[in-house]
Amino acid sequence: MGIWLFRSVVVIVCPALVYTQINPSARGIALGLLVGLAIVAVEVLVEKVNLLTAVSGVLGAAGGIVLAKLVDYVVYQAANEAVNKAWDKYAVLRYFALALLGLIVAVKKLPELDELDKDILKMSRRRGAEFKVIDTSAIIDGRVMDICETKFLTGTLVVGRFVLQELHGLADSPDALKRARGRRGLDILSRLQESPDIPVRIVDKEYPEIPDVDGRVVRLAKDLGGRVLTTDFNLNKIAALEGVVCLNVNDLSLALKPVVLPGEAMSVFVMKEGKEREQGIGYLDDGTMVVVEDGRRHIGKRMEVGVTSILQTSAGRMIFAKAKGEKV
Repeated sequence: MGIWLFRSVVVIVCPALVYTQINPSARGIALGLLVGLAIVAVEVLVEKVNLLTAVSGVLGAAGGIVLAKLVDYVVYQAANEAVNKAWDKYAVLRYFALALLGLIVAVKKLPELDELDKDILKMSRRRGAEFKVIDTSAIIDGRVMDICETKFLTGTLVVGRFVLQELHGLADSPDALKRARGRRGLDILSRLQESPDIPVRIVDKEYPEIPDVDGRVVRLAKDLGGRVLTTDFNLNKIAALEGVVCLNVNDLSLALKPVVLPGEAMSVFVMKEGKEREQGIGYLDDGTMVVVEDGRRHIGKRMEVGVTSILQTSAGRMIFAKAKGEKV
């Protein structure tokens, strides 16, 4: 209802303005009516045409006019009077045709431009696999520094501003343990930035609609087409649900544990006595517990043992061995 009222006002006001201000005659009224109808027609077209299409059409028409000007310059450089007169005769038609062609090309090719933009985005996402979005737990853990120094981790480490803010919050915490964790995380991050082995980028991208930091880390990795680097098992689950590849440092550590088979010999330092009688307890370099039968009397010494069995539990792996001899 309101739009028709607006159109009616335009059709009435335009003839009145022309009659009172320009030409007080029937011809003036007709001219004003024509202008009013033209404005209404343009308004109807603008309502139906997409804004991006309209803008591209205007730019295409402008490009056509610029092209016509360049052609004029080339023709006039010939300095032929007969050619120049013939060329000037069709100037209006030439400008109109090239402007219209520019408009048509711009409007018709706009969907292809949109597809090209999508292709570029897909390509950037494929390259985005080189982005590793690291979370707070992986920074505090610190092993990522060792992985970077061995050059097994490639690409760019991306740190969200919200992760940096969480580390600052932990470093300023009144709780001594949290404060120590926060300061360790900031130190590790500083060392990562100074390392020439892998570039580190701080991204100022916020997700206010996502309250938790883990969710923001996953969203940032998804937007970049990258991967999440973490030690948090729950974040691993969230990333899997979102379809984001997660690199868990704990999984890598587990995969790199040395394989020991029953019957093999190994050297272990016996640190303490076990729960059962005459048992000794030692640990491998990766933290795997070794239970040595008859090892109690070798506490505080390094000895050669033979592996008898291996027990894999949810808490980790235990190796049972039997003393072969001692090595001080």
